[in-house]
Amino acid sequence: MVHLRDSLREVAVRVAAEAAELVESIRRSAVRDVSTKSSTTDPVTAGDRAAERLVRQRLAELRPGEAVLGEEEGGGAGDGDGVCWVVDPIDGTVNYLYGLPWYSVSVAAQLDGVSVAGAVVEPSSGRCWSAARGSGATLDGTPLRVTSTDRLDLALLATGFAYRPETRTRQAALIGRLLGRVRDIRRAGSAALDLCMVAAGWVDAYVEHGLNPWDWAAGSLIAEEAGAVVSLPDSGTLGGATFAAAPGISEELRTTLEELGVVDVL
Repeated sequence: MVHLRDSLREVAVRVAAEAAELVESIRRSAVRDVSTKSSTTDPVTAGDRAAERLVRQRLAELRPGEAVLGEEEGGGAGDGDGVCWVVDPIDGTVNYLYGLPWYSVSVAAQLDGVSVAGAVVEPSSGRCWSAARGSGATLDGTPLRVTSTDRLDLALLATGFAYRPETRTRQAALIGRLLGRVRDIRRAGSAALDLCMVAAGWVDAYVEHGLNPWDWAAGSLIAEEAGAVVSLPDSGTLGGATFAAAPGISEELRTTLEELGVVDVL
């Protein structure tokens, strides 16, 4: 099993890196071909579509017969060994559209709905975060570890907001109530990168509502393998929130979020 997970990690890194190179090379033309999905503020570009096609093609070549669940093209059953690939071709499409550098390609392998390997690549810098369950997490080959902070009032928290205005309004109200309990808040615009920032110790924790599996499949594993306490949507007491935090503040932050009404946001 360890060998399989390491092999899946290598494939995730390879395919995500290739897709990231494509995403970056076609950005200028890709952002001129834009449509929308869940709302008028939820864009999909030609870059999203091209990257997912490339990922699906490469996975079919490298891991034939395995299922793929992608943000743009959905998913279907495979005839492989139970592995399902979960793909976000561009996480942070709004940033990509505007020319902000904080977007990523996320590729994860799951078994029975649990991420066992994954990679997140930032096209603008080429940085690559990756992990295999039980083998740790790295950034460009350097092992990662979450922060050792044990004070919530000194914790830097990352978050994000949904595309639907009514959900964003409730999220903003929750964050407003939380601001007085933490050092500060950061909102970069890519859930996958936010989770990787927890893993790298660039922030102490992350919480966001309304994510889909392709948003967290790779990043949550990377954070967990770097030592974060991770909770996925509808898996515990935080309702639809995705949560990752350094162990020293995880319980206090969880309790605080419950007290502030985290389950009422969606």
